[in-house]
Amino acid sequence: MQEAKIKHPYVEINPKICRGSPVIKGTRIRIVDIAIEYEYLNHTPDEIINAHPHLKLEQIHDALSYYYEKRAELDKKIREDKQFIQKLTKNQKEMRNKIIFL
Repeated sequence: MQEAKIKHPYVEINPKICRGSPVIKGTRIRIVDIAIEYEYLNHTPDEIINAHPHLKLEQIHDALSYYYEKRAELDKKIREDKQFIQKLTKNQKEMRNKIIFL
């Protein structure tokens, strides 16, 4: 059985925008950020719109559709971003401790 190719008119990938991470077209809002708000923060699409009033509901739904199609790949990106932030936070705390004891 051949998978149908679903078009996502509100999603774009451009290496010059957010290092090529998929974004909502015409913005710098990454698809993974919308997915985090929906999946991990339990925000409804309407709540996401309230947080990003320049977006339209159809953009959010298209972003979520794209996320679910590419879930394994985008969840990996979310994990990598989280690890990077944790590493930065740890390094920052270590630097603060060194400065305090100088």
